[in-house]
Amino acid sequence: MDNKLPSGRKPSPKNRRAKNAGFIALIVLFALIALAAYSQPSNLKEISSTTAVSENNSGQYSKILVSGNELQITPKGSNTPTLKAYVDPNSSLKDQGFNTNKSTVSYKSTSSGSSAAISLASSIIPVVLIGGLLYFMLKSAQGQGNQALSFGKSKARLYGNEKDKVTFSEIAGSDEAKQDLEEVVEFLKFPKKFAGMGARIPKGVLLIGPPGTGKTLLARAVAGEANVPFFSISGSEFVEMFVGVGASRVRDLFAKAKKNSPCIIFVDEIDAVGRRRGSGMGGGHDEREQTLNQILVEMDGFEQGQNVIVLAATNRADVLDPALLRPGRFDRRVNIGLPDRKDREAILKVHFAKKPLAKDVDLDSLAAKAAGSSGADLANITNESAIIAARNSHNQITQHDVTEAFERVAIGPERKSKIFTEADKSTTAYHEAGHALVGHVLPDSDPVHKVTIIPRGGTGGVTWFIPPEDRVFVSLIQFKDMLARGLGGRIAEEVVLGRDRVTTGAGNDLQKAAELARDMVINQGMGTKLRDQVFHVDDGMMIDRLVHEREYSEDTAKIIDEEVESLITEAANRARAVIKANMDKLENLKARLLEKETVDADEVLEALKGAKLPAAAALY
Repeated sequence: MDNKLPSGRKPSPKNRRAKNAGFIALIVLFALIALAAYSQPSNLKEISSTTAVSENNSGQYSKILVSGNELQITPKGSNTPTLKAYVDPNSSLKDQGFNTNKSTVSYKSTSSGSSAAISLASSIIPVVLIGGLLYFMLKSAQGQGNQALSFGKSKARLYGNEKDKVTFSEIAGSDEAKQDLEEVVEFLKFPKKFAGMGARIPKGVLLIGPPGTGKTLLARAVAGEANVPFFSISGSEFVEMFVGVGASRVRDLFAKAKKNSPCIIFVDEIDAVGRRRGSGMGGGHDEREQTLNQILVEMDGFEQGQNVIVLAATNRADVLDPALLRPGRFDRRVNIGLPDRKDREAILKVHFAKKPLAKDVDLDSLAAKAAGSSGADLANITNESAIIAARNSHNQITQHDVTEAFERVAIGPERKSKIFTEADKSTTAYHEAGHALVGHVLPDSDPVHKVTIIPRGGTGGVTWFIPPEDRVFVSLIQFKDMLARGLGGRIAEEVVLGRDRVTTGAGNDLQKAAELARDMVINQGMGTKLRDQVFHVDDGMMIDRLVHEREYSEDTAKIIDEEVESLITEAANRARAVIKANMDKLENLKARLLEKETVDADEVLEALKGAKLPAAAALY
């Protein structure tokens, strides 16, 4: 079990030292008590000096130990002292009437100074130790109390004084977004320039984009360029189980920002607290809604000339509350999309700059293959390339290392240790050859990049299609070709092995085909009976989907199902026509796959050379 504070933070070294000192003091106290208990005989019966003289002279004692004015007497028949008596220390025992021949008399040398010191120490040290222990206990309790009182304080981290500041020149791509944010830097650097024209400095800038596109990095670059303090906090850090804590932290954060103006407040993943109010969940006293209300009030309460700008990042702008998005709060929206081919190459060069890259590595080709990748994906590819090169004991990162890293990130690592029977390998080869053949023949399909029957990730094999260039729009014909090539593997198994011997290898293909066909009908209006009609289904949380009613009738839902079935059936028939018309080409590619396991684009083209498009597979 971890030794953690209630807030989830580990104890500081100072607190640990205080607890250790208190524990040591407690051990010393118990040791002194034990020492005092065993340093001298206990339970000695005290008798008068007259009785001691009488009993000694009558021969009842065996030993007498003289310690100052105290006699410790051992009667005959006993091994330890059981009696004590007090005599005059200034005269001898004989002068006081003791017959020293009747018992053995011994003397214990004592020093009054040392005994006084011991007596003083034994009385003072326990008091000091107990006082110290109480002090540490009270101090610890006070620390817990301070922690409880600071529960409503903001947890924002302050940046701006670090040496390695991020600037726009260090960020590749996102030129339009950087241009928008450079104006924010000008607002912070030269506020009088805009105030002289009567312009109002924007209070908020919302960064919108898919995960991994560099929203947080761009926010750091704004702070680095403007050279101002940068308060960073996550939206989830405002919300706690205690009512009012989130609103209190918002007030504290904005109070700190005003004291440090000009500065930037950056709220990452603002959708954690900025979701649309009035959803019927949590009621009007929902802690998240109270936190959002406080943010709205604080952003609208800025005074002119304070130069505090709020940057916020999200990849779910559609769920944000309209009051948060209105002018006067978030005046600007900066859309940060996935990088295009030129930007991907620039990002790769930035990440490879500090790595030993071989001269023959083609980053332009890698950027072309990595269509749809975010900046985080590209950074991961470069890191994997370095890992693979180090594992292979290379002095530089080679083209093979980069290719292997890209394929590992895109479709998963190879699982060569997985054992396949010859029948399974043959079925997999037919399956992947079917995908490749249908995709190669259909005129609006993407070209084949690579085919392998080596298991990767969660698949038994992979047929990889890569578009020759970045695509902004997708046509109906392209969607239909994607459906047909997606079903090519299952249809190849059916044609070669028979309907009753198809395998589960096509499970993922069928799922993706069904999702694509339903998206064409519901979201893109590409059905036949329901053409140009959209029936959007909210893809939010499950509870949202349960609460909100479906916006179309059961009869329309039935037509949508029929449309989806029609698209899947048409795609299967087209794939079947292509495969039956090119069985010899299917066998050629299957044989190469069994021989080499992985076949590149050039070998695929050679194996499928002469493949034809039958009339039954053409779209009119």
